[in-house]
Amino acid sequence: MKRAPRFVFASDSLKGTLSSADTARLLGAAAERHFPGCSWTAVPMADGGEGTVDALVAACGGEKVGALVADPLGRPVEASYALLPGGRAVIEMAAASGLPLLAPEERDPLATSTYGTGQLVSDALAHGARDVTIALGGSATNDGGMGLARALGARLLDADGQELAGRGSDLERVASVDLSGLSPALAGARFRMMCDVDNPLVGPEGASFVFGPQKGASPEVVRRLDDGMRNWARVLEETLGRGFDVPGAGAAGGLGAACLALLDAEAVSGVARVLELTGFDALLADTDLCVTGEGHADAQTARGKVVSGVAAACARRRVPCVAVVGGMSADAAEVPGLSAMVPTAIDAMPLEEALGHAEELYALAAERLFSLLELGVSLTG
Repeated sequence: MKRAPRFVFASDSLKGTLSSADTARLLGAAAERHFPGCSWTAVPMADGGEGTVDALVAACGGEKVGALVADPLGRPVEASYALLPGGRAVIEMAAASGLPLLAPEERDPLATSTYGTGQLVSDALAHGARDVTIALGGSATNDGGMGLARALGARLLDADGQELAGRGSDLERVASVDLSGLSPALAGARFRMMCDVDNPLVGPEGASFVFGPQKGASPEVVRRLDDGMRNWARVLEETLGRGFDVPGAGAAGGLGAACLALLDAEAVSGVARVLELTGFDALLADTDLCVTGEGHADAQTARGKVVSGVAAACARRRVPCVAVVGGMSADAAEVPGLSAMVPTAIDAMPLEEALGHAEELYALAAERLFSLLELGVSLTG
């Protein structure tokens, strides 16, 4: 007797509407209606952005650990990170230093700092983590990671030997950095940074020019920050004997540079690291079909997003993969390894209406997908 099919559901959340668990539940119900006796496994997915910690805790059986840290302006905020089995931790820098923590009128990259992110790293190490991944994205900061450095024990000094706080405005003032007080726990840990941008630290494609405006920087402030970032790059090179103005160093307002310099971090793709942490390749064994997805497919879908990462992993294991997406643009690129893309929208409707009926629309899309699969099986059976 032919065995019942096995499915893997590995979708990103559909931001603001459905979680990864919701999509798996709806897909599973449709699969069971059309393939009685089938089995399926849900693997929450993320690409290193918002929701990565929740996805990994759900997928890996870890726990969320809360800590009271400094927000981008130094105010106390409760932030959480993932503590996973095997001494692994995953930190979203946005939990402590993210743009959503600030009101629009508070956005000022001269005043913000990644100090709170450094506090989360320290807390994870204190909880026994020895393999720490930091997700870079959604930052409110443009401090070159000086705040993180200070939270981990570095002293940032101006030309007069006075200690600096490590805000964006200090980039132009820092003259030296004293690393003698760095936490000893850093030496025994391995660090990775989830980074899906290749921006350098300085220049027209650097942190300040590309990302500064969305964080509240005027053209004048952007130029000032870039000049300061160039100064910080010089200090790091003089201190450590090598340059850090490299692709990826400009991620999260230059936090990438500090991770490379002070943590000797390895830059990795966000979705690739999530797939690794969840043991995704092993889950594909004896799988007949994988269903992935995201909220909206566009030209960026093929570049480091969940759909492209899952599809590539499936292609390596010769497992067919389809995506159910909330919507798709005309410029949605072909994704290698993806057999089909199924949008949930079934008629022209305002975005607000589509979001308000997200679960109903997704359930209908899941039903269409598995009814077509059942038809295909009957035709080839």
